[in-house]
Amino acid sequence: MLALDNSYSTLPDRFFARVRPTTVAAPRMIKFNHQLAAELGIDSDLDSEAGAAIFAGNAVPEGANPISMAYAGHQFGNFVPQLGDGRAILLGEVIDRNGVRRDIQLKGAGRTPYSRGGDGRAAIGPVLREYLVSEAMHALGIPTTRALAAVTTGDQVMRETVLPGAVLTRVAASHIRVGTFQFFAARGDVEGLRALADYTIDRLYPDLKFEAHPYLALLRGVAERQASLIARWLGIGFIHGVMNTDNSSISGETIDFGPCAFMDAYDPATVFSSIDRGGRYAYQNQAGIAQWNIARLAETLLPLIDEDTDKAVEAANQVVIDFAGLFTKAWFDVMRRKLGLATEEDGDGELIQSLLDLLQANEVDFTRAFRALSEAADEPAAGAFIGLFPEPNGPRLWLDGWRTRSAGEATNASARTAAMRAVNPVYIPRNHLIEETIQAAIERDDFQPFETLLDVLAHPYEKRNAVPERYELPATPEERVLKTFCGT
Repeated sequence: MLALDNSYSTLPDRFFARVRPTTVAAPRMIKFNHQLAAELGIDSDLDSEAGAAIFAGNAVPEGANPISMAYAGHQFGNFVPQLGDGRAILLGEVIDRNGVRRDIQLKGAGRTPYSRGGDGRAAIGPVLREYLVSEAMHALGIPTTRALAAVTTGDQVMRETVLPGAVLTRVAASHIRVGTFQFFAARGDVEGLRALADYTIDRLYPDLKFEAHPYLALLRGVAERQASLIARWLGIGFIHGVMNTDNSSISGETIDFGPCAFMDAYDPATVFSSIDRGGRYAYQNQAGIAQWNIARLAETLLPLIDEDTDKAVEAANQVVIDFAGLFTKAWFDVMRRKLGLATEEDGDGELIQSLLDLLQANEVDFTRAFRALSEAADEPAAGAFIGLFPEPNGPRLWLDGWRTRSAGEATNASARTAAMRAVNPVYIPRNHLIEETIQAAIERDDFQPFETLLDVLAHPYEKRNAVPERYELPATPEERVLKTFCGT
């Protein structure tokens, strides 16, 4: 049913705690991801009572060696030397059909030695949110953890109020974080750092084993993946609610969809997370925070990079400095594709920024603006784009400049439209739509809105006439969700 391997649990015992999931009263399957299961080589017969028992933690599959992983982290800039999986248990790993090792983790499976007074449980709202957003991110082409299953537990959890309990089964290339390296660095455990770095290279960056300086190459590899990741998620208006170092994945995947959200009206200062009171992780700050996180990773690797501390600092610092250029290039690549531009020209930065300034000044929806622009390569189709603005002169003037720039390329209008449609989505997991699915589940035990939204988000770039228009529209004033929560 679920054949598991356990490479991480062969590392020294100080890397994790061995712990079994806590049993629940009445596990029931909400959703089993058949497409992902096929990709992982997992039998579809787990979409059953027996599967629900496994994904709730009541039954531990043969071959599993359940552990909770140790890590530290900077939380909103403040270092905590021990965090760890407070409500997550890694059952083991599978080798997928492409030969890639993938973690299978239960999230909300009960207390662990790292729970720090928490109950180790998850309420149904955060489980549905992570399922929807992680699968939407995958469909949007953003590297991300995935959702294999969601189950209700038959138990209740106490947050601000009493809520139905649930467990999410999360799949990741790995759950190693910047904070995992910080855990060993904070203890001066160079041997542990080396073991972790070697394991990470073997699993996630195998080509680096042959580098003259593999640990410096590892730092550079993580920086490259993070720069690309942040640029790509900013390109779809995504805002990670808690970009702490313990939520910064070494694999380059988006991880932990607690108080995350997608922008409606474009504003670079946008923050949704209820715990981000100072706007540390606002949309406009996320690239800088990613660079800051890379600097924290660099600090941990110094003893491995070079025995001469000065040389290690110089080499690692250069990687941190280079991050800005990596991100800028990645972001311009993303934005040029969104504008249907296949070549680079000196004025592209001004063209992009002038559009963003126009969107911000007029409070225009980010997603709808770029999708409408995808149709505006031909003059007769420009009305939808112009119609998003309260007055037409500004967008018309910008369109003139964009068309002049585009005219110098070999791509014709039809090909440009097709290319832009492929990167500018129609459907994103808007906050108010997610909240609707959560409330239906909590108040009525009704998961049909969840199923419907999940189906819409599975094909984000395909405009479908059968999908009601409300799924592509921003929230009305009374529907707006201004705060999102982490669920712990």
